[in-house]
Amino acid sequence: MPSSFSALPIPALSPDGWVRAQVRGRVGFLTLHRPGALNALSLSMVRDLTAVLLHWAADPAVLAVVLQGQGREGKPPALCAGGDIRFFHQAALAGDPRLEDFFTEEYALNHLIHTYPKPYLAVMDGITMGGGMGISQGARLRIATEHSKLAMPETHIGLFPDVGGGWFLSRCPGHVGEYLAMTGEALGAADAVAVGLADVQVRSADLPALMDRLASDTLLSADDVLACVTGVAQPVAESPLLLPPRRESIDLHFSQGSLADIAASLATASGEFARHTLAALHKRSPLMLAVALEQIRRARTMTLADDLRMERDLVRHCFHLRPGTASETVEGIRALVIDKDHQPRWNPAQLADVTEAMVADFFVSPWPAHVHPLRALA
Repeated sequence: MPSSFSALPIPALSPDGWVRAQVRGRVGFLTLHRPGALNALSLSMVRDLTAVLLHWAADPAVLAVVLQGQGREGKPPALCAGGDIRFFHQAALAGDPRLEDFFTEEYALNHLIHTYPKPYLAVMDGITMGGGMGISQGARLRIATEHSKLAMPETHIGLFPDVGGGWFLSRCPGHVGEYLAMTGEALGAADAVAVGLADVQVRSADLPALMDRLASDTLLSADDVLACVTGVAQPVAESPLLLPPRRESIDLHFSQGSLADIAASLATASGEFARHTLAALHKRSPLMLAVALEQIRRARTMTLADDLRMERDLVRHCFHLRPGTASETVEGIRALVIDKDHQPRWNPAQLADVTEAMVADFFVSPWPAHVHPLRALA
């Protein structure tokens, strides 16, 4: 590489080594290196990603940035399975202030990625869920593979689709956003491209050679970087999600005015899709399903910054409106990953018992606008 393009020294990263940064050629490569936890995000990882991205944004030697996940030999790949929910559980019960820092800094990172001044490419090979979607959906190119499993599964743990999920899910066609937010359904590459959550599909086996080409000294512009990827993209198969009658069913049921109306619509419908979907909803927190539904519908008319501020309000309420073990989120994490009994004790337990007042409480900001932790986002 010509000396005039020598990259600036990368800032010191956390000693845990869970984020690795390297400039090869004219491209900065960020690798999530926590494979034993499916590259789940910690606070140190959020801080490392933010520091390096800000550094490379100001480095003229770096044309573009690639985000990828370290895999485990012989195991399915993962970019990032989400946030570290064991930490969420422990921190919520202990009153650890780092829980507040995590969400504030994670959402600021999500906004940085969406507004990044250089092409940012996310390699969504394998599991890309929750927080993994948050660090992918703002990418200039979102690269899916045949192994991709994309989802916002937060309602499984009594949470809502955060990290900008309100913004990007609400922009899916029709009422697919409500469906994905409430059920947490995972999408493969064809579905993800069809609903606007991925841009191109590349064969997983072709990724190493593609990364080597991206690292080549012959790439002299951001357009060269993007063309390098699109040049190896595969034709995308037809989306099963958007084929009738499934798409028609999604729009019919998830266009209903309320959670109770959606459940009633599914209950009166025939067919496997309605039965499967209603069964999935009955496993989720009724309260947080209603919150997620309201979130998606509000986000449709919001800017990304306003959506992230709303989500910061919501996540604060998830842990503090009903503190400790009374939190739907703490209970959901307990049932899924702590005790692993898969028997969450939701409150209220029935969809019909969720009131408008319960939901409205989540949308009252805990902070005046001038001291909101994300007030600087624009």
